[in-house]
Amino acid sequence: MSRMPLIEPEALPPYLKTIHNATPADNDLGRNFARVFGPHPDLVKAYQTFYHPWHTGGEGLLEPRLKELIRLRIATLNGCVLCKSVRMAPTVVSEEEAASGVDHADSAGFTARERAAIHFAEKMAVDHHNIDDADVANMRRLFSDAEFLELSMMAGQYIGFGRVLAMLQLEVASCPI
Repeated sequence: MSRMPLIEPEALPPYLKTIHNATPADNDLGRNFARVFGPHPDLVKAYQTFYHPWHTGGEGLLEPRLKELIRLRIATLNGCVLCKSVRMAPTVVSEEEAASGVDHADSAGFTARERAAIHFAEKMAVDHHNIDDADVANMRRLFSDAEFLELSMMAGQYIGFGRVLAMLQLEVASCPI
């Protein structure tokens, strides 16, 4: 259960009420996202104002597909069911790639750039203190400096926000077996 109070839907401010009401009724996790941020709707609005254009709205140098692949891999590593279940770029990342391909990047038929980005984002998420000069040099062979900085920033914000959502416990963890 959520570590923060969930504001009743009728008491949500308009921005969050729109998010809540647009989420399918059987998606408690998505609805709880809107409800938990009830005390600070401007925070979510400002974050989404930054996030959406950079992720799928055409801002930046990296293609939305690449950003979506690293977002989904980080979602798995963060254990964020909400992040893993949301499809931000369904037209450029297949359901199979989203569901499990990103978790097996070397055998999923990704391009060299995609594999490198997934592996780098993974290392940022689980072993960032051991990213070394060779890791950065490898990325700079495949990405311009500007692209590498964008990829690093996007991976960092995916890691951070996913961990905030996991920490808030907006979902009930369960074993599928």
